[in-house]
Amino acid sequence: MPPSRASRMVHYSALGLSFGLAVLLTSCAPPQGAPQTTMFPKTEAARSIMDLYTFIFWAAALVFIAVQGGIVYTLWRFRSRPGHELPPQVHGNTNLEVGWTVLPALVLLAVAVPTIQTIFFLEAPPAVGASGAPGGSLRIEVVGKQWWWEFRYPEQNIITANELVLPVGRTVELTLLSEDVIHSFWVPQLMGKQDVMPSHANGLWFTPEEPGQYFGQCAEYCGIQHAHMRMNVLVYTPQEFQAWVARQQGPAQPTTELAQQGAEVFAQNACVGCHAIQGTIAQARIGPDLSHFGSRTTLASGILQNTPENLAEWLRDPQAVKPGNKMPTLNLRPSEVEALVEYLHSLK
Repeated sequence: MPPSRASRMVHYSALGLSFGLAVLLTSCAPPQGAPQTTMFPKTEAARSIMDLYTFIFWAAALVFIAVQGGIVYTLWRFRSRPGHELPPQVHGNTNLEVGWTVLPALVLLAVAVPTIQTIFFLEAPPAVGASGAPGGSLRIEVVGKQWWWEFRYPEQNIITANELVLPVGRTVELTLLSEDVIHSFWVPQLMGKQDVMPSHANGLWFTPEEPGQYFGQCAEYCGIQHAHMRMNVLVYTPQEFQAWVARQQGPAQPTTELAQQGAEVFAQNACVGCHAIQGTIAQARIGPDLSHFGSRTTLASGILQNTPENLAEWLRDPQAVKPGNKMPTLNLRPSEVEALVEYLHSLK
């Protein structure tokens, strides 16, 4: 016996509810489960973008419900039924045509007003004084390179790579530059995307509200390793940040005999032609500054944890780890790799 119409309706409704529940559950994740989410903003700037997104989402949902509801009503109201003749056919309806022109214009206007307000808010200079942060805003230069990030603190005379360290509660002003192609700076929980362009400086600002680790990504296709051009933003308390600055401003010294051997290997190989380490002859600026490499949590622009095993793998064959990157294979002997790992991890 074929299923009745009522049973089919129950079956289809159950399928629809199951699908909707699956979509709802897959969209739910805690902040730590979705490190590059925009759903948990941690700055006023990011929250203003999230508020705008939420408003536009519900406006779009209302439009969707109205349009789909109108379609369903029309299909039901004017369905074919026995005894109902074909209604008179007419061409055009002035009221309807004016309505579906004016209503979308009003919807666009309702969306445009908060959008323009948010753009003006983000483009305006930050109200540094309102936060009460000592010393005003923290100015940092961000330089995008294929495929890693360099962070320069001109007032503190610090240069680091791939890990941006900030104090909580203090407004940060970033100047964005590129040394090669167009990149895009994006830390979803802290700020919206901003292009990083050669020969043109862009800027953005935000004020971190909570200590923690936030993950960022280049959001503009920039070459073979675009997907692996990542960054970490570490937000410390003001006291922790000042301690970090003090450590970064002084040169780190090798602390063991093996580390000292690694320093000699570093100085005698092509490393000095690309990298800089404070207090040594290495002062090149082609690759990342390694002055305090041992204090970083990741390497290879955030794709590997900074462990001795990963660093040794990188030194042996960087092209196997990250194909296309600018570091050549140096054909180091195992003893040289071991000494370099010890040396670089001693630089804290």
